[in-house]
Amino acid sequence: MSITQSGQRFPLDGRRAWAVWAAAIAVYVLAVFHRTSLGVAGLDAAQRFGISSSQLSTFTILQVFVYAAMQLPVGALLDRFGSKKLLGVGLTFLTVAQFGFAFVHSFPAALLCRVLLGMGDAMVFISVLRLVALWFSPRRTPMVTQLTGVLGQLGALAAAGPLAAALAHFGWTPSYAVAASVGVVSGVALVLVVRDSPYTDHHRDELRLRAIARTLRAAWLVPGTRLGLWSHFTSQFAANMFTMLWGFPFLVSGQGLPASTASVLLMLMVVTTVLTSPVIGTLTMRYPFSRSTLVLWIVAAAIAAWTVVLLWPGRAPLWLLVVLVVLIAVGGPGSMIGFDLARTFNPPTRIGSASGIVNTGGFIATLTAVALVGVVLDHVSPAGPSSWDVDSFRVGMTVQYPVWALGVLQILRYRRRARRAALEADPEAYAAMQAGQSVTFH
Repeated sequence: MSITQSGQRFPLDGRRAWAVWAAAIAVYVLAVFHRTSLGVAGLDAAQRFGISSSQLSTFTILQVFVYAAMQLPVGALLDRFGSKKLLGVGLTFLTVAQFGFAFVHSFPAALLCRVLLGMGDAMVFISVLRLVALWFSPRRTPMVTQLTGVLGQLGALAAAGPLAAALAHFGWTPSYAVAASVGVVSGVALVLVVRDSPYTDHHRDELRLRAIARTLRAAWLVPGTRLGLWSHFTSQFAANMFTMLWGFPFLVSGQGLPASTASVLLMLMVVTTVLTSPVIGTLTMRYPFSRSTLVLWIVAAAIAAWTVVLLWPGRAPLWLLVVLVVLIAVGGPGSMIGFDLARTFNPPTRIGSASGIVNTGGFIATLTAVALVGVVLDHVSPAGPSSWDVDSFRVGMTVQYPVWALGVLQILRYRRRARRAALEADPEAYAAMQAGQSVTFH
């Protein structure tokens, strides 16, 4: 294939772009599956390892802490080494972690497996986002980013349905061992198909190691990057906290639902994510100036749903729980807006670093919420998981409100700063963004 004068070997939005994206998304689907696999196994894990509420939450806390802590260095390394290498390393960690988790019986060994899983997971999503940013045109990037999130939820769907059924019929070790083996297939596709960039001029997407610190600092100082971080922080954590650990126990022990019904509600969250992601992506493209306002509306809906459920006398009716899971699930697609904000305000050579910063937000919030729920449950139900009931979770789930409050205040704060900086940098582009055009401020 001929190389264009701009050093572009493959066309943006072309068949090769979609092939690269498809191979990378397969790794992301598997990462989401592994990330959320404990969500339907929380009660089994408590029995297998003989642990308390706080210890159970430690699995997710540690996993998410490692994930969040690695976002900045991974983002910087991504700009240096490219998506393909980091996806390969991440997939290796994920496979080893889940295979180990299938066989361990001690709590410390299981924690080590979750650390490895968090490390692998941390390398996947922003690597895929970087491929999207380089292989697709700016106009198409928001929709492909949303589509990435949508298809990633297939992993959560597999965890909520097939894995839950496998655990019930085949047990812990066979279920997790087979799940881990899928990584080999994804690795083959990764090696054969993925290329880091359609360009031959690699200065567009690679940085020298000595520039890593400068790149991170430059991305952090951009108000639009921090607006993206707080948008991700505020909109994502409620859904993450629910699907990764506390949703299944809340529905079964707190609301008295059969395990099968709880699994269906978790799968409904995935279906909601799939159906609403194109809507969120379209709104993001058509109203780029109002992206943060859209995030605030999504968060407001989740807050309203949780408030009604927690104030409901006794256990909530099934229809209300359906409304709850649907509204909090929209926070997943809503959090993707944060990455689009980072793309708008950063050049291509900082996309990995900026995306890493943004991605840190939602998982710090998730870590905080998961930990606080576990602490509160231990306080109000010291006898452990066997004593969890509707009143225990009514108290435990209130920890979400201060996290939401902090996030909303920070969105409002950095929205003002980002808009002011954009207006000063390029008044014409600012006016175009107000008019609904997709623009960038570098």
